[in-house]
Amino acid sequence: MADTKKDNQAIMSPPVLSGQISNEEETVGQVRDLTDLEKARMQDGAAHFNRLGWKRLTVVLIVEAIALGSLGMPQAFATLGMVAGTLLSVGLGLLAIYSSFVVGQVKLKFPHVQHYADAGRLIMGKFGYELIGIMFVLQLTFLVGSHTLTGTIAFLRLSGGGTCSLVFGVVSAIILLLLALPPSFAEVAILGYIDFASIILAIGITIIATGVQRSEIGFASDWSAWPKPDATFVDAFIAVTNIVFAYSFAICQFSFMDEMHTPKDFVKSIWVLGIIEIIIYTLTGALIYSFVGQGVQSPALLSAGNLVSKVAFGVALPVIFISGSINGTVVGRYIHGRMYKDSVTRFINTPKGWISWISLITVITVVAWVIAEAIPFFSDLLAISSSLFISGFTFYFPAMMWFMLIRKGSPFAKENLVWTGLNALCFVIGIVILVGGTYSSIKDIMHGYQTGAVRGAFSCGSPA
Repeated sequence: MADTKKDNQAIMSPPVLSGQISNEEETVGQVRDLTDLEKARMQDGAAHFNRLGWKRLTVVLIVEAIALGSLGMPQAFATLGMVAGTLLSVGLGLLAIYSSFVVGQVKLKFPHVQHYADAGRLIMGKFGYELIGIMFVLQLTFLVGSHTLTGTIAFLRLSGGGTCSLVFGVVSAIILLLLALPPSFAEVAILGYIDFASIILAIGITIIATGVQRSEIGFASDWSAWPKPDATFVDAFIAVTNIVFAYSFAICQFSFMDEMHTPKDFVKSIWVLGIIEIIIYTLTGALIYSFVGQGVQSPALLSAGNLVSKVAFGVALPVIFISGSINGTVVGRYIHGRMYKDSVTRFINTPKGWISWISLITVITVVAWVIAEAIPFFSDLLAISSSLFISGFTFYFPAMMWFMLIRKGSPFAKENLVWTGLNALCFVIGIVILVGGTYSSIKDIMHGYQTGAVRGAFSCGSPA
């Protein structure tokens, strides 16, 4: 406990600008005075990164959250059946809203928490800070990688598949890099309206097209209310983790709230986002599955037929790249902030700040591209990401935060019983997804390579 208290105090202490080069021979506690230029740079930087209201926060959360998750829902419904798919889509969505509320409460109680890793220090000391920091970086890099993969699939469909997929992977990575360069989330919010319109139109086109195709065929599809008869444990868990992936917005919430001028308004944002997500995901999964049946593909846009899927992917390009780029921006802000914690460079408004920022975003994007090429199949990339990381960021970490940071009194006190049960449920769900989902993802990836169901890593074949 003593170590944890020391670590908490370390976070709460405001950073002191001690120059770009530390001097080991300075007297302990001695710092130099800030120059007028540095003071101006710091004031400008602080103002630049403090412009989000709750409406813009909602838009930024939509950009980060409503993207690839929706494209994996119909296949998840096909595996789990209409009943289980709908119940999980709504139930996990409501739990994600609650866990996001807990994350917001932690931010209000501990305003110095800038990223999820800082909350890790509060619950597990220095070890928690480093562990969650690593998970934070890996998860967001995986997300950029999944958007790189989706961009590759989109360009291959639009081009008719005549070009090596590696080329489109590089093109996708470059687009994501360029869009991730603006360091403030307020700027990303401007693109959010285009992003949201893009995913709604793409899903709408796919739903209408599959519905029309089904009516022209003249008989109902082979959809079922119950799970596929031949579905294995691995198949079921891959489907569940794809739904979990769709509700991953809590991971970036600390980072986004750190730019809010009125952080207590976050509750409005998470309710608006959560309800929009539940409606979009449940309708997308249920309608496309009911129209297409067991043969539904992932990403779902592939199920609309050759011509219509080209149109849908063309419309979806903004959401693929805008939503993907914001994850690169968030992880870049975290790493850059750690590298230049005590320097004006962290505000990215000096030549050194911009050079270091562009270099960092480039490295992140290259690593994400490597991940996309190494795991070139959509559902399993989402599944392993959900299992290893989102299980914690959305479920068991918020539950731990409630028990350790938010709870008042005994967990078995009358006023706490409901919340104790709810947070215990979140914790158990997170651990089950972590263990079962990771096992299932690895087994499915191995099976895909062994059977030749997917192309090899770093090859020209089409991703699965």
